Amino acid sequence: MPAWRTISLWMDQLDEPLLARPALEQNLDVDVAIIGAGYTGLWTAYYLKRLAPGLDIAIIEAQTAGFGASGRNGGWLMGNILGEDRLLADLSAEQRRASYDLLHSIPDEVEIVLEREGINCDYRKGGALYCAARYPEQESSLRHYLDKLYQQGLTESDYRWLSPEQLAQQIRIAKPYGGIYAPHVATLHPAKLVRGLARTVERMGVRIYENSPVTHWQSGSLRTAKATVRSRWIVPAVEGYAATLPPLGRYQLPVQSLIVATEPLSAATWDEIGLSRGQAFGESSRQVTYGQRTADNRLVFGARGGYQFAGKLRHDFDLTRNEVELRRYLFGELFPQLKNVRITHGWGGNLGMSRRFKPHMLCDQASGIAISGGYGGEGVGASNLGGRTLADLILQRDTELVHQPWVIPQGGLDALKAWEPEPCRWLGYNAIIRSFVHEDQTLANPATAPWRRKLASGVAGFMEGFMQ
Repeated sequence: MPAWRTISLWMDQLDEPLLARPALEQNLDVDVAIIGAGYTGLWTAYYLKRLAPGLDIAIIEAQTAGFGASGRNGGWLMGNILGEDRLLADLSAEQRRASYDLLHSIPDEVEIVLEREGINCDYRKGGALYCAARYPEQESSLRHYLDKLYQQGLTESDYRWLSPEQLAQQIRIAKPYGGIYAPHVATLHPAKLVRGLARTVERMGVRIYENSPVTHWQSGSLRTAKATVRSRWIVPAVEGYAATLPPLGRYQLPVQSLIVATEPLSAATWDEIGLSRGQAFGESSRQVTYGQRTADNRLVFGARGGYQFAGKLRHDFDLTRNEVELRRYLFGELFPQLKNVRITHGWGGNLGMSRRFKPHMLCDQASGIAISGGYGGEGVGASNLGGRTLADLILQRDTELVHQPWVIPQGGLDALKAWEPEPCRWLGYNAIIRSFVHEDQTLANPATAPWRRKLASGVAGFMEGFMQ
């Protein structure tokens, strides 16, 4: 048996007993049928009910609300969407600024809902610290990224460079080279958010059926083992579980991210580390690390996981010792005083990745299908934007939300880019990840010759290009 609990810390901390709502036992006729009681499904139901209270909406969930990524993530509520710089690059300067402002306002919109609906989920808007923390090349890459953002019209009020001394005022790491501060990020308790949203939409009249896996879906209807639901709109809000609903698995691959949580740390230890305002933080490597200080003073820290052949879902999140120790190594490089800290929880989750790593919000009036996904690990915030956008699209509201470059207003599933068949995608994904791991190991060793460092980064950068 592992020395840590294999359940998500967030689900483990819920005050309420995790009792499933009744399963779907009888046929239904509704206006909107949503598959999945995670963030996307719940936000979509919430905004639809706010805008059109008379709609009859049912959510059909395979497990319990928040079972998937919504109850397993790192708790970053970002005012961003994956690949936003590429998505917005072709817009005019004025349109691009408006789109960035829309994205950056996501945490504030969520906060408004939390206050209006009385959802307590440890929300703290402390911003995010993207740190150059383990080798000097991280400083170069972060400065290059910041220059690109400024070239797109963003300013220091959006993203600001921090010197090592300025960084130390917020987070004290062992080898600081500097970092970027982004104010439009909050941290929260993911499971309290998703469970609170579920209770909220139920109060608004939305019916949620749990332990009811959808076995078949198409335009106008879906089926479970015991019932059929007919609906004008079908919203498959399954993200990392797209493989369970063919043909969605062609368009979204399930990849994993793995997380650990420490025991609560003493006030003296946190005085040494910082993060006093609920800031999110990560170190700038292609390992994609992310962390936060929880409301009960734990360190939660995660990093990129893997991809299984043929898009197979990972159901077993009993993290191996190697998976846990890699994350301990990464946060131990930042905070040496934590290298031997006790890990109380180790878990993971499946998240959805679209081809070209491009999120999408799609609504086809002809087929009555609406989808938001491909968040690529940034779904806590992007799902709120997705829910608002799908509500406006379904109700045919002409708003700022529906005119964004990630919105596909017609064309159905055929408008999405499909992934290559196996074994191409497995070979490609693993080749890319191996190049990232090699780069990180090479750069983390200060004795590595300069030419080897440059070569490793060049190869990893070249491989990363295939992700776009």
